[in-house]
Amino acid sequence: MMPDHYLKLFENELFQDIMDNMDDAVLIIDKERNVVFVNSVYKRMFHLEEKGLIGKKLSPIDENVNAAKVVKTGNPVLYGKEFLKAANMDSIGESFPLKYNGEIVGGVSVFNNVLKYSKLLSRLKRSEEMNEYLQEQLGNLATKQYSKAFVTVNPHMKQILGLAVKVAKSDATVMIRGESGTGKEVMAKVVHENSARRDGPFVKVNCAAIPENLLESELFGYAGGAFTGAKKEGKAGKFEMAQGGTIFLDEIGDMDINMQVKILRVIQERELERVGGNRVIPLDVRIVAATNQNLEELIQAGKFRQDLYYRLNVIELDILPLRERREDISLLVHFLMQKMAGEDLDVTPEAMSILYNYDWPGNVRELQNVVEHACILRSGNLITTHELPVYMRPDVQGKNDKKEETGNYDLKEMTENLERNLIYEALRKFSNKSKAIKELGISRSSFYEKIKKYHINIEEMDIE
Repeated sequence: MMPDHYLKLFENELFQDIMDNMDDAVLIIDKERNVVFVNSVYKRMFHLEEKGLIGKKLSPIDENVNAAKVVKTGNPVLYGKEFLKAANMDSIGESFPLKYNGEIVGGVSVFNNVLKYSKLLSRLKRSEEMNEYLQEQLGNLATKQYSKAFVTVNPHMKQILGLAVKVAKSDATVMIRGESGTGKEVMAKVVHENSARRDGPFVKVNCAAIPENLLESELFGYAGGAFTGAKKEGKAGKFEMAQGGTIFLDEIGDMDINMQVKILRVIQERELERVGGNRVIPLDVRIVAATNQNLEELIQAGKFRQDLYYRLNVIELDILPLRERREDISLLVHFLMQKMAGEDLDVTPEAMSILYNYDWPGNVRELQNVVEHACILRSGNLITTHELPVYMRPDVQGKNDKKEETGNYDLKEMTENLERNLIYEALRKFSNKSKAIKELGISRSSFYEKIKKYHINIEEMDIE
């Protein structure tokens, strides 16, 4: 048994005030592993009420913590890492035996406030990454011109950015290649903004989004009365709108082969005629094209003209998918949070690990959506795994079911976060309220109650 004067000390008001004002959690047990004292930090960490806790065996909390080990062995454990089952997290702490007259009468464990240190580590890691990024860019005169648009520390991407800035000084046609969502338009703007045409217009044309029968008039414009419904005065096309600037032909690989012939002529002759017109209009336009398709295979299949390929592919810029430049993920996350939330939020190591290990089929565009999702759902200034989309979490958590983030463990709040995420993801996936309600398995009235409760703006999500 623990001596009475020890037990009276634990009940002393001054002793309790001192313990409660510590940053760390304190647990004291007797030789039989009965709990004799815990401070307020410990109770908050484990979400426990003091009533009914004192005098109970340690086993309902965790019988394998270091406090129990030091009672058994008599040897202190310094800076020992242990998994706290009740809090579902790892911690680092110190444990030592309590002795009276040479006999072990209990044990003490002091657990570090892991949340506090995870925030500090997150900030330190981010500072180191940003410092590395800035140090690597120092001395590069082009940095001030492109760093705001394209954030990267990847060696290959830095070379591509350097090439983009260099080729921008000429009027050479540029082909940007990369998967969907990698930032091809951003790279096109880097070329434009570092060229002598920077004060001219930057006109984007998505060749895959415009119907084939409208693409010609969209690109080249039309003369008055060229077809039924045409404006009397005619209309300028995208090429004319880009006079003195840059035209960005996105998804050029999806362009119909008949249209490719007309584009080739415009590139070669540097002039055009509007649809239904006969006036030749000289062009002063820089052409930048982009595609996520394999043009060489399209040429072999007869779906892309080889002569147009050589005209467009004077300078080629290849953008890596995000999964091949994972070192950029942390920088991009904090860059996007600052842009969207107006502040640089903290991200728990566990949440960042999920972001880092995810394969990102949608690349930077998907990362941008995920960060926006997390910023909207956050309840404080800390992004945890609970603010990430549901589809991202299971694969990573399944790899290590014991490692959880050192964030919030309030059951009610976690349940609400999960419910809110599920509703949000159902709406995002189906873009239809009725389908989302059916898949969620709830009533329509309950659905609208939860929409109101979680402040989910259906109008902004463009949901039917």
